[in-house]
Amino acid sequence: MTAESDVTSDTFQFKLLATDGKARRGAISMPRGTIRTPAFMPVGTGGTVKAMYMDQVEDLGADIILGNTYHLMLRPGAERVAKLGGLHEFGRWQKPILTDSGGFQVMSLSALRKINEQGVTFQSHIDGSRHEMSPERSIEIQGLLDSDIQMQLDECVRLPAGETEIERAMEMSLRWADRCKVAFGDQPGKAMFGIVQGGDVPKLRERSAEGLSSLDLKGYAVGGLAVGEPQEVMLDMLDVICPLLPAEKPRYLMGVGTPDDMLKSVGRGIDMFDCVMPTRAGRHGLAFTRHGKINIKNARHAEDHRPLDEESSCPAARAYSRAYLHHLVRSNEILGMMLITWNNLSYYQDLMSGIRAAIAAQRFDDFSAETQERWAKGDIPPLG
Repeated sequence: MTAESDVTSDTFQFKLLATDGKARRGAISMPRGTIRTPAFMPVGTGGTVKAMYMDQVEDLGADIILGNTYHLMLRPGAERVAKLGGLHEFGRWQKPILTDSGGFQVMSLSALRKINEQGVTFQSHIDGSRHEMSPERSIEIQGLLDSDIQMQLDECVRLPAGETEIERAMEMSLRWADRCKVAFGDQPGKAMFGIVQGGDVPKLRERSAEGLSSLDLKGYAVGGLAVGEPQEVMLDMLDVICPLLPAEKPRYLMGVGTPDDMLKSVGRGIDMFDCVMPTRAGRHGLAFTRHGKINIKNARHAEDHRPLDEESSCPAARAYSRAYLHHLVRSNEILGMMLITWNNLSYYQDLMSGIRAAIAAQRFDDFSAETQERWAKGDIPPLG
């Protein structure tokens, strides 16, 4: 029997399969496979999901991963990746890949870049070399990487920021979206997404969403959130943006986030997520489970023979004692980072699977309440 995620299409297609309130269950079909939505995309910044084998990532149920245009441009270089068969062949991942555009680094590496209407000039954080990133060059690099979903180049502004600065970046991002669309052209089976900007200013978010919608792109992302603002502000902006985006196109909330962020964002109509949190937390001994977050470094776990979560679908959570995980992480053993990362990505994928099933069964609100109630109860009691 063919799994839903193994189904392919010669063209990029998004089908809305079910709705429950504003929550949506759908499927993006592409030549390299189908992405079941809501979907979480593990972040593979440099051609690898940190501390994971690619077949492990696939076995967890991930239908798509994310690659980073800026970092791959610097090392090993987009032209070299293309020469070696593209990112799928290079990193041994045959399912879809989404690449960001370099826009986030416009914010995160602000001390190492200069920006104008033409694009961005980066000074490499590796060796100090200079690199030009225009909208056209960003799309060219993503094409060399053989990305399936390519993002427009945008300017992401860290919040809080002044309205004048937010408006300037938003308007330039709109103009860059138009240039990216021209540069992308017609690539059957692939897609370019626009990115809604506008910070925490509702009227600017509205202008951005309406301007991008007029370009009739294959999908739309929401950028510039989870960059310093409270969760309530992020959710308020989604309440403004989502109703303005075409219902028949996928919606992607960039860089988000915690399980709670994702659960609440699905309830507002978001279909796709990515975040470094589960892998970064895993490398620092922080586990995400149905009990909420567990810091395995805490002394209470040092002699606890019980597993992290006996009901988890992940062997890392079921087969290793908390005491052993505690020892590995406190000793900075690589295996500890690998096991907790494995657990975290498994939990994120299981959460998405549970969300999809709940939407299909018309019980998303109940699922959301039950999930948050389990998190609120916290971890199992320590051993006496």
